[in-house]
Amino acid sequence: MKSTRVTRRDALVAATLLTGALTFARPRGANAAARTLDPILAYGDWLDVRPTAESLQGRVVLVDVFTFACWNCQNVTPNLRTLHRTKPSSDLVIIGVHTPETPYERDRANVVANLKRLGITWPVAIDNNSKLWNTYGVQYWPTQMIFDRNGRLHTTVVGDSQDADVDKAIALLSSRA
Repeated sequence: MKSTRVTRRDALVAATLLTGALTFARPRGANAAARTLDPILAYGDWLDVRPTAESLQGRVVLVDVFTFACWNCQNVTPNLRTLHRTKPSSDLVIIGVHTPETPYERDRANVVANLKRLGITWPVAIDNNSKLWNTYGVQYWPTQMIFDRNGRLHTTVVGDSQDADVDKAIALLSSRA
């Protein structure tokens, strides 16, 4: 019979792997505020009109976390423009959260010029310090969070090429009174 001996090195490797697994398994942004619109409503740096609780009440809200120079972010923008144009504002509100990756993307004038170029006309929070990014536990651009009519997070879609998933979630939430 062969003896199984656990060496100190084996134990250290196992402990490291377990710690890593637990770190990745822990939900990010798991505090109660990160599952509601409260952080958006409390945020102070906006282009255009700052959303209020009254302006969002009873509406489905899509929060698009993006940066203007990200190709994947640009790939979701046409669908957002279509939703903004075709869904009544009494039913759906789109809010952008611009969280930059590079110094060029932090410059407000560059943000304004690129939002115009991309045809983004909805309210956009300027998240240069990544406060909203961190509060919601965002890890990748683009991330689209879809909130129900009561302001609770219903669906999070990460990445591009998922317009059908976004549209389906909005249709489902819009159908609920």
